[in-house]
Amino acid sequence: MKFIASLALALSLITVSVSAKEKPGARAGAQAVTNFGTINHPVLSKQGMVSAQDRLAAQVGVDILARGGNAVDAAVATGFALAVTHPQAGNLGGGGFMLVYVAEEKKTIAIDFREMAPARASRDMYLNAQGDVDNEIAQYSRASAGVPGTVMGLLEALESYGTMTRRQVMGPAIRLASEGFVVSPALEKGLKSAQNRFAADPSSVEYFGHVKAGQIWKQKDLAQTLRRILKDGNAGFYAGKTAGLIADEMQMGEGQARGLITTEDLANYEVVTREPVRGTYHGYEIAAMSPPSSGGVHVVQMLNILEVYDLRAEGHNSAAYLHKLIESMRRAYADRSKYLGDPDFVDVPVQDLTNKDYAARLRSGIDLSKASTSAEVLPGAELVPEPVNTTHFSVMDKDGNAVSLTYTLNFSYGSGYSVDGAGFLLNNEMDDFAAKPNTPNGYGLIGGEANKIEPRKRPLSSMTPLFVLRDGEVVLATGSPGGSTIITSVLQVALNVMEWEMNLAEATHRGRIHHQWLPDYVTIEPTINLDTVRNLSDMGHVFPRTETGEIDRNILGRVNSVGRTQEGYIAGAADPRGPKSAAIGVK
Repeated sequence: MKFIASLALALSLITVSVSAKEKPGARAGAQAVTNFGTINHPVLSKQGMVSAQDRLAAQVGVDILARGGNAVDAAVATGFALAVTHPQAGNLGGGGFMLVYVAEEKKTIAIDFREMAPARASRDMYLNAQGDVDNEIAQYSRASAGVPGTVMGLLEALESYGTMTRRQVMGPAIRLASEGFVVSPALEKGLKSAQNRFAADPSSVEYFGHVKAGQIWKQKDLAQTLRRILKDGNAGFYAGKTAGLIADEMQMGEGQARGLITTEDLANYEVVTREPVRGTYHGYEIAAMSPPSSGGVHVVQMLNILEVYDLRAEGHNSAAYLHKLIESMRRAYADRSKYLGDPDFVDVPVQDLTNKDYAARLRSGIDLSKASTSAEVLPGAELVPEPVNTTHFSVMDKDGNAVSLTYTLNFSYGSGYSVDGAGFLLNNEMDDFAAKPNTPNGYGLIGGEANKIEPRKRPLSSMTPLFVLRDGEVVLATGSPGGSTIITSVLQVALNVMEWEMNLAEATHRGRIHHQWLPDYVTIEPTINLDTVRNLSDMGHVFPRTETGEIDRNILGRVNSVGRTQEGYIAGAADPRGPKSAAIGVK
């Protein structure tokens, strides 16, 4: 029988599929049946759910829900807690994007708290005497920091859509920083991996250089910074003592490596509310983050390309299926290189790129029997004139309100430099600009004129907080860290739910692939079948190799999701690729 597609998230379900060739806009299938015999089980609750990359921070959010807070209250509390417990990406010194769904109004809001270029930034600021990009300056110096947006983004969301006070939502993070928490082996290992970068900054060595698994880790300076925010709101970070500490830190570099952020830059920072990117897929509605995030545009673009294929006839993660994914990825990332940037500075043709007629033209260039080459796929071909190291968490409350939030320092632990006296790391988001147009950044992504450095501009991002809706209600809130692989990781989890009708845990656990136009190769996870890889190779797809000649396989993304089932449960799934990840429901 026909069923509403939110059953795709039903509690640990196995679906019995029927053979049907479907038209776009329809989704057929059999009634899902409850079956706990599967190996993939989402967490279930009727009262609320948080799925995050760190269990301690997820529990903070769940406790807020249990005390009567809504999804936004829980998300803000989780965001501040991650700044304490997950320093590689949780942050005060970075920025990101948030989608908020207000159930009572059936309305989705996109909040842009991406970092901004300082007023003294200039187009060629990272070029050396030979005209080449100096990556040490662009990525590993105080000069790589953009003006942080996280604090204002969280506080504005709380004020506009939350129900609790700053004290209620920030109190847990302050306690974690001042009283400490037990360090996990995963956190110790992560901090050890960054010791070479921390070594360049005595403050980072002091804050992060001596942390051991099993110890109670207290962060007194960070606790004081959080208390200033609690007391004075935005002024506790963007003015006063904290702003002065940030500005002082900028003066510690030498030459081009000296930071550019001033107290005036901090005072002038603004959060922007934007209209989400929207699309459809077989009767589902998509709402995703808009530029300067590229994720929403390109997920919708790729879904448009894929929608008319009979994907289910080929089998999940078969060579025929993955070939279509790869070719859609190749074309979307080609367009990303030319058209995407900060919409406050450049005209980003969102409507054209997400138009189904444009997708049909892109699809017409796909040969189902062999691979394209990126050299022959040009950005914007026939476009009609008219744009790893992050963390993501998803929240849903008992009333159906939802938050999908991705924020970052860019690289793990940002630039490696900390704000002396304030206890937090600086971002290196300026590397997300095109320091030299058509030259790859730290993730190998190509950027063009639309993403050149300009004062007060926001750099292009791959962050992809996303909602899938049915009949105007959120049935999936998802997103991921992972740099350039974020977009393709989110795409595949969304397809696993919408196209393949997997429960949320299975959709999260399945193997992933990635292609980003340039460099022209396919990255695969260890769980992708070797025979499938051979078939893709025979079609002309290229895979990176290790020094011994074996295919180099990598983990892609850390997708953390929540969703609603037809039975009225909220399902949660944390990505097992993250050693500290957890989905926790309100009991």
